[in-house]
Amino acid sequence: MRITLSKRVVIAVMVIALLLSAVNTFLIFYNATILSNQLSKVQRDYLADDSTFDFVIFQEAGLVKAKNQTSGIVDFSSTTASKVISQAIAEANAIYVKSGNYSLNADIQVINKKNLRIVSDGATILANGNKIVIKGDDYTKSQYNLISGFTITNGTLRVENSFAVTITNMIFQNCSTAIELVNTATWTEGTKIENVHFINFTEAIAFRTPSGNGTGSYASTEIKRSFFNLIDDSIGINVEPLAEYSDSQLENSRLWLGENGKTNQTGLRVDGSMSQTTLSSVVFESFADDPVNFFAIAVGKTANTTPILGEGVSFLGNWTARVHNPSSEWISGLGSLFRRINVNVQVGLNNEYGQIMNLHARPLTISSFKPRIRVQGSLSAGETVTVRFRLEFVDNAISEIVEKIFTASTTTWLSDDDLLKLFPSQNVLWAILIDAKSNRESSGAVVKVDFYGVAN
Repeated sequence: MRITLSKRVVIAVMVIALLLSAVNTFLIFYNATILSNQLSKVQRDYLADDSTFDFVIFQEAGLVKAKNQTSGIVDFSSTTASKVISQAIAEANAIYVKSGNYSLNADIQVINKKNLRIVSDGATILANGNKIVIKGDDYTKSQYNLISGFTITNGTLRVENSFAVTITNMIFQNCSTAIELVNTATWTEGTKIENVHFINFTEAIAFRTPSGNGTGSYASTEIKRSFFNLIDDSIGINVEPLAEYSDSQLENSRLWLGENGKTNQTGLRVDGSMSQTTLSSVVFESFADDPVNFFAIAVGKTANTTPILGEGVSFLGNWTARVHNPSSEWISGLGSLFRRINVNVQVGLNNEYGQIMNLHARPLTISSFKPRIRVQGSLSAGETVTVRFRLEFVDNAISEIVEKIFTASTTTWLSDDDLLKLFPSQNVLWAILIDAKSNRESSGAVVKVDFYGVAN
């Protein structure tokens, strides 16, 4: 027999179910509230961090403590922050430091660690001249470490023999040297410095001269969205002799000079190498009315290569020199001008071309050029000298040939038709190839070529 419930019965059952659900929900929240009220304030503060960090460091009753987030027990406690933070780092790979002022009486050492995270949301490290050192015996032992969210006062963050260290969302103030990259064994590459503000320093970022078994390479270093407030006798970014801040980027950053003083301030000093390193959307801004030794960029006598000045590089205000370049090093930039004067081209004999001269503008590529050919010396009766031009493109392709034939000493330019013959349908110019030959067994001819052009 089939039983059919009336609508009244169905409604009554649904109401009872809803009441039971409401009571159950109330009991859950009530019990949670009772449990929460039974916890101490410190315990409640760190419950949310349990699943993320191995240790949470905080201050309580005049002590610095490190709470183990797995056991819920304070494993380390001391009056000195240096000791507690170092103990936690030695035991774990994820450490959170609660807001507050933490005073150091010794260096904090991060030795041969991988994937370490030291994170805060605004803790201040009163370093008292001490350092936080992220170091490997070589770069294979110190990799992918991160430090974020701190204000560091009167201290240094040192990265040594390490790969892919990230330094982000930091403030460094009143520091002699804020960040220094050091190579004493192998190299330090792939460093990321992002969203960092440097205030009142002697050096903000220093790429040190290598020592010991270290190479000069600090390649693939990225400095982005960072801000520098300089004072007298200070340098924003310092590339020391033999240091190679190469194949890297300095982007979307701003360096303020002259707000505090007007003497001996340099935004970027290059005494080593910045080969293939691009500056883009970088603003050098001077506020001094009558600056003394104010340089946005200073190129030293030991500089190997200078950076590429890309899009959005600005020099605002008054300067002793925008780029101080007493040794006349090559300055590279998008749309930069260049010339090569008196390029000697060897003259081959017996109708055989001599050595190829390879002209380029590296680290840039040539966007346009105009060559002038000068044939000098004495040509014998019936002698002809042929000068050949070709272009090499970035894909190793070689252009068509343009040859100019001379029977006497003279000077001429390649015509527009000659240059158009060399041009490809579409490609990037890598180098200009020039060689020359005489139809004689010996020749008194001398071939020189001058080039004027634009590089990108």
